[in-house]
Formats: sequence, structure tokens, C-alpha cells
Amino acid sequence: MKVECYAGTRPRDGGGANEDAFWIWRPTSTVAALCDGAGNAQHCAAHVLRLFARQVEGGTLQIERFPAWSQWIRTTDAAMAGGVQSTFVGVAVVEQRLLGAYAGDSRAYLVNEHGCRMLTEQPSRRLGSGEAEPLPIHEPLEPHDTLLLMSDGAWTPLPLTIVHRTVMSARLGDFTDLPGTLLDLSARHGRADDMTVVALRVR
Repeated sequence: MKVECYAGTRPRDGGGANEDAFWIWRPTSTVAALCDGAGNAQHCAAHVLRLFARQVEGGTLQIERFPAWSQWIRTTDAAMAGGVQSTFVGVAVVEQRLLGAYAGDSRAYLVNEHGCRMLTEQPSRRLGSGEAEPLPIHEPLEPHDTLLLMSDGAWTPLPLTIVHRTVMSARLGDFTDLPGTLLDLSARHGRADDMTVVALRVR
């Protein structure tokens, strides 16, 4: 299954530091993750993603099994407990399935001709809280399905109807433009935080 994957990120208005970070990996399966550091945590999100990337690239994290994602989240949460905190949402495309996990309020959406559905509805504590509960993402994928990973600065201003309409319109254009288009919409609708969008599409 061929997958396109692109991302965009911007700091909050007037801010120089961006507490969001994302990571995309394509050598075998497509893997993508997004983190949003909480509080005075400019480097926290990037640190979490470096830990995650090391596990994926080294083959230590078995991306095709949810228990491996769960163990990684629990271990990272325990190691960070009492310090800065970060959200985490990560996914991998394995054959015709989407697998992953999340902690915190960064979101994942599945968008297709049937609508826009949030895959991360259940509330979850952030990494570093000492109470993060790994929650699974597990969905079958069809051609032309689009998955969005979004930090709260990006998703908060946008209702599902606007997200759906924007993604469907992007089918006729260059998919590389979709993250920037969604960030522009969030900015126009009153976002007040750093914002990041990672977009994956099944070809």
C-alpha cells in the first residue's frame, strides 16, 4: 500500500519557540508521530520524538503490535514523570491497516468520502504525568483514505465539517499543500497556540 505523508508546523502568533514537533519515517512502512510539549517545554516534544524514532529505526518497537506501542508509552511516561509533559499521537501503515497509539489531547482524524471521524475521542493524560494510559488506534484503510494528526492549536478552531471539506477539496490539487491549507484555516479561525498538522493519504 503506497502512502503519501507531509506535514507543516507554525509557532503561535508572536512566538519564536514552537513547542510542537513531528516525525515522519518512510524506509519500509510509513510511520508518523506528533507531540505537543506542555508548559515551558520547548524541547520536550522533540525529545520524545527522538526517543520514539530511535526505537522505530532500530527495530526495537514492533509497530505492527499495539502492546509494543503501549509499553513504549508507559515506559516514556514513567521516565518523564515529575518533569515536563507532552502529548503523543503516532501511527504506522502496516499492509492495509493503520496501527498506533496516543496519550494526551493531540488528535487523529480519518477522512474519506463518508465523512471525518476522530480516532482519538477518549480522554488521556499526557506523557510525563505519571498516569498516561496508552489508547489504541487501529483502523482498516481503503484507497484515498486520509489520516490527519493535529495538535490542539490546529484542531481547536476547526469543526469536523471544515476539515472534511478541506481534505476532499485537496484531492484535486497537490497533496503536499494540505497541511499548510489546514494551518491557514486554523489561523483565520482564531487559533492561539502552536499548531502542527501531519497528513497521510493512501494512494
